[in-house]
Amino acid sequence: MSITPISQRKPIMRLVDVCRTYSTGEGALEVLKGANLELRPGEMVGLVGPSGSGKSTLLHTAGLLESPDSGLVEIDDVDAARMSERERTLTRRKKLGFVYQFHHLLPELNAIDNVAAPLMIDGVNRKIARERASKLLQAMGLSERERHQPGQLSGGEQQRVAIARSLANQPRVLIADEPTGNLDPMTTTAVFQSLFDTARTEQVAVLVATHNLELTTYMDRVLTLKDGQLTDADI
Repeated sequence: MSITPISQRKPIMRLVDVCRTYSTGEGALEVLKGANLELRPGEMVGLVGPSGSGKSTLLHTAGLLESPDSGLVEIDDVDAARMSERERTLTRRKKLGFVYQFHHLLPELNAIDNVAAPLMIDGVNRKIARERASKLLQAMGLSERERHQPGQLSGGEQQRVAIARSLANQPRVLIADEPTGNLDPMTTTAVFQSLFDTARTEQVAVLVATHNLELTTYMDRVLTLKDGQLTDADI
């Protein structure tokens, strides 16, 4: 069976001419000035740029945590501006996953229950939720660590649990902000390989902001945010 190339797949998410300005004591600060982005199933897109260039603002806007001043943010052809606040919350919960530099695992829960928690909060039966969690932890190479508390896991293992948790609800898009920024180089490679493999298997579109240019070898595309706009990175 032939597989459709990523470039020919229909985008899950589109940002079209997105602008975002903040008011500061020194006046208006334009952060995004007509940013455009498309993310497709199974695609991993890197986002690079100097500190202060607006990467976090772009991620927050794509993640429906902030609203643009103008432009479109579409997920599965629905513009977030047309959503009610309740619909935005449901879309974040159902279609978006988030991974940050720090794992934010619940210390009182073991690995499998940390991953299963979002499903159970969403009303999924505990047995089914744990089966899904176990599958994800296995994909992350952590099948032997399911019953361990976060404090019994290494930093890399904790971050892989966090990635598994972000994928528990089968999101359409995963947004990652420096997901390996707190890890050593060897652990970073292992964690990123797990993320890459799982994104392909789950057909999730992944947007990763990173300062680690070595990780761009995993990316299908790398974009740089400069002067409020996204362009192909010269790497």
